[in-house]
Amino acid sequence: MLDATLKSQLKTYLERVTQPIEIVASLDDGAKSRELHDLLVEIAGLSDLITLSKDGTDARRPSFSLNRPGADISLRFAGIPLGHEFTSLVLALLQVGGHPSRASAEVIEQIQALEGEFTFETYYSLSCQNCPDVVQALNLMAVLNPNVRHVAIDGALFQAEVEARKVMAVPSIYLNGEVFGQGRMGLEEILGKIDTNSGARQAEKIKAKPAFDVLVLGGGPAGAAAAIYAARKGIRTGVAAERFGGQVLDTMAIENFISVQETEGPKLASALEEHVKQYDVDIMNLQRGEALIPATEGGLHEVRLAGGASLKAKTVILATGARWREMNVPGEQQYRARGVAYCPHCDGPLFKGKRVAVIGGGNSGVEAAIDLAGIVAQVTLIEFDSQLRADAVLQRKLHSLPNVKVITSALTTEVLGDGEKVNGLRYKDRGTDELHDLALEGIFVQIGLLPNTDWLKGTVELSPRGEIIVDAKGQTNIPGVFAAGDVTTVPYKQIVIAVGEGAKASLSAFDHLIRSSAPA
Repeated sequence: MLDATLKSQLKTYLERVTQPIEIVASLDDGAKSRELHDLLVEIAGLSDLITLSKDGTDARRPSFSLNRPGADISLRFAGIPLGHEFTSLVLALLQVGGHPSRASAEVIEQIQALEGEFTFETYYSLSCQNCPDVVQALNLMAVLNPNVRHVAIDGALFQAEVEARKVMAVPSIYLNGEVFGQGRMGLEEILGKIDTNSGARQAEKIKAKPAFDVLVLGGGPAGAAAAIYAARKGIRTGVAAERFGGQVLDTMAIENFISVQETEGPKLASALEEHVKQYDVDIMNLQRGEALIPATEGGLHEVRLAGGASLKAKTVILATGARWREMNVPGEQQYRARGVAYCPHCDGPLFKGKRVAVIGGGNSGVEAAIDLAGIVAQVTLIEFDSQLRADAVLQRKLHSLPNVKVITSALTTEVLGDGEKVNGLRYKDRGTDELHDLALEGIFVQIGLLPNTDWLKGTVELSPRGEIIVDAKGQTNIPGVFAAGDVTTVPYKQIVIAVGEGAKASLSAFDHLIRSSAPA
């Protein structure tokens, strides 16, 4: 199962285990059970503190639980946690085995104080880069608090269960049998949803913070670079971010970030956050800007947050990034996560053997169609323009696939469904104005991004496309307010460009501070 290099690395990690671990497997006679058995045997052979029992009685097979003798831990994997979830398995082994979590003492205390009964079920796919955050957060909660139980379920392996529950997007999280959430969630966000007083407590803490020299809104590449460059100047720096990493978290393969030959979005996002934490930066997660009140002469800028708190700063850097653009057609919102999806890597395995459409003929759309073609029965790519806009090498690959059909000069007009899930799509031929219906089970929307500037309208000058207008130094029309990254008018929305723009905006903010504080 594991190659020699991976086994060697895992053995090194397991040397950190200090307490015994019991793996209890529930298996049947199927091929997947045999595959899981082989994996667990290899893992148990890497540490004297790990034992394997095949006496499990769980109805989901293959599955296994991780226990610590004498402790009340309910943590289970249903399926074979390889792919993106292999890291989740390694972390679970370490934490059950007594190795301390890297979560803050405050968060650990909050988890341990939870009262009530919390039985979580998470449906994931092995190709989903968003799922490990959820799985790892809930696993940690199960290790730290006996009131929390968690089972992580490979949706592709338990397809009948997925269809019965109408799961059409991952990660899908259930709490005590009811839908709890869908999509990426971090530990703090999950705690915020079940610990109802946490938001108010956090707002009070934020209100008490003194003013920053530089306040960065956004935790993507631009925001991270801005924070690092500001902190290195020795000035008081804060970052308020809805989720650290931004759009990078939703990116699968990154092969053009200079000096890093190949990586994945979540790995890069984690590296960005760890780099920021090397400096004296006040990071405030799960915080979304709601209003910007520019400073009056000699005063401070104020940013009001959605949670009710506000922050003040001498300078502000807006790096709130962008979000997936929606089609804005009837049925899209009704069937969102019920056949309408925006992440082919995450949700593609749930449509195995089915018919899907990809909306958009740029690089993202063509890459999505290529990836999906290896999973689903039929892919129909629909492009508004008369020709695809993707790179030539991608187009050649696309046209070589036998189960892909391309329709150009087509305008999607409606998402069709049966009230519970998608069953079709309607489009208009732009050449003849004739309407056509496609029978399918999934629609993946890949038509670009929208800047996150709704909250800034009427305050900061925006372009007709909603982007923040900046000059060569990243300065907006408001003195002391700068912007960087995908949220601005700077062309070419690339990670490497966002990093550079974030650094530039930060240097400009520092220059502004020096000039505004100099004696007349």
